[in-house]
Amino acid sequence: MCSIKTLTLTQQKQLAANITQVLSVYGFIADSYIIEFFTNRLWEKLPHSWREALSDLPPPYLADQLLSKENGNKRSYRSVWPLSLLALKVTAHCLTFPRTPFHDATKEKQKRPEEFQENHCQSSMLDPLFRKHVKPKKQHEIRRLGQLVKTLSDKTGCDRVVDIGSGQGHLSRFLAFGCGLSVTAVEADNHLVEMAEKFDHDLIYMLEKKANVNIGCSTNPPRHVIAWINPKALWEDLVKQLSDESFLKGRSYACCQGDSCKTEKLQSNGKIPEDQIPDLRSLEIGAALSFVGEHGSSNQCALGRAVNFSHGSFQHALNPTSCSSHSAPPLVPFLPENRCILTGLHACGDLSAAMLRHFVRCPDIIAITSVACCYMKLTTIEMPEPPGVLPSSHSRESSDLTEYGYPLSSWVAQLPGHKLSYKAREVACHAIEDYTERLKGDSSILKTHCYRAVLETVIRGIDPSMIRAGVQTIKKAHVLPFKEYARQGLARVGLDPEVLLDELSIEPRLSQHQNVVVFFTLSLLLAPLVETLILLDRMIFLHEHGFSSDLIPLFKPQFSPRNLVLVAAKAGVQTGYLLEQGLDVKDD
Repeated sequence: MCSIKTLTLTQQKQLAANITQVLSVYGFIADSYIIEFFTNRLWEKLPHSWREALSDLPPPYLADQLLSKENGNKRSYRSVWPLSLLALKVTAHCLTFPRTPFHDATKEKQKRPEEFQENHCQSSMLDPLFRKHVKPKKQHEIRRLGQLVKTLSDKTGCDRVVDIGSGQGHLSRFLAFGCGLSVTAVEADNHLVEMAEKFDHDLIYMLEKKANVNIGCSTNPPRHVIAWINPKALWEDLVKQLSDESFLKGRSYACCQGDSCKTEKLQSNGKIPEDQIPDLRSLEIGAALSFVGEHGSSNQCALGRAVNFSHGSFQHALNPTSCSSHSAPPLVPFLPENRCILTGLHACGDLSAAMLRHFVRCPDIIAITSVACCYMKLTTIEMPEPPGVLPSSHSRESSDLTEYGYPLSSWVAQLPGHKLSYKAREVACHAIEDYTERLKGDSSILKTHCYRAVLETVIRGIDPSMIRAGVQTIKKAHVLPFKEYARQGLARVGLDPEVLLDELSIEPRLSQHQNVVVFFTLSLLLAPLVETLILLDRMIFLHEHGFSSDLIPLFKPQFSPRNLVLVAAKAGVQTGYLLEQGLDVKDD
């Protein structure tokens, strides 16, 4: 496994070259569709010595002997493994980026982050107001990424953040209300933006209620922009979208309880000496608001230094002023000359690549944090229109029609064997830690791989033109007899569900379910190599344009599988310190 220390450009290039060499030999495994296990005779494509060693190997052994990293414990092998298989296993683990957060290394075996040990649904590290409408996984993500963005903001002296692909605004809301940053949230889905603004309003209302004063007009809510970010557009188009008021989503908050409200500013008799400011880190928001109400808004700067923002304090939202009923909180306009930090939490496909291009080309974007996902939706020269990616109606002039989501860097583009198939990139999106747990528990869900592979033979026997037809998920498939599974599956692809099945050919295939799991596990062994190569390509791309970057395992992988965040900054700001300092946050 790669060191957590920042890699030099030379080391990054060598690592990328090593990965392409491995994938050029064994990439066919990651390129294969497990549903074609029988139709394409995938088992027979493995070396004979591998098949002898792995045939019918129980799932717990697969988890321990293939997917688990070396930990010094002695392993008992059923037979002597061929050297090529052992070498692939060791190489695959050595050439991938570490996925365990540095602060979590001693608690790697815990399935849940420390913040969810007492309550599996509510983070103990996040204020209740930020947990509303937010699932546990997203709570963990917005807290951790919010901390990173706030640290980056402090180091760069920039308090403006643009959240790309903001969805329902959970991250934007935390950055704005919890971290005191000026946030512009960009989302293409109008419904999601409407939900985001509703949740903003709910939070402001709860702030008023807890403080027993009206602060609706003095908070700094996210500025929501409805816009589709064209991955091929010029960075000037992005700036226009951010600053053009025609893209701004209108808002109408009913901030006050009555028809009108004229709340006077809270007065203070003077600033409180620093040594008299209480430690508010363990206090709930109500106590923090009461403190300001008692001592006045002039002490907010001191209060901000006393409060740990990650525990849900709202020191940046406490400046009560006069307002009128149903008036909207004032939005800070985004000006073209504004410096900003670009962030994206699981920006899909080419959107993450577009963010990096905007970062290197736009002089006013001074830092970026990018958590990617959906690698299979990246455009490539071989597949400029990946399945599931619809062309947008908001088409614009492209800056360069030959630019694709992968590869970004000139270095990786010239490497032999750098090409990644759609399937390989899709495998890189799997939740490996979760699958490892299924293997360890010998879960009955594992047999659905074999069910679907056998069904593929049935479908093609009826209609050879139907290749990898979309059957979709069959509820509780693992508890169904195969006949019932096949009946439901055939109906979903428009075939006769009552067709007579050839049991003489089906039963021998169903008996090979262990080998189907073996092949799929081998593909997951290679999956981190694919993800590492994609992210290395992005880091090298930044280097080619004069910017260093770091890749940080930010989230607990058992909780959030796509947990690596790419961080870069301009203006001489080094991000390497974040590896061991800025993100050394203990979840206890």
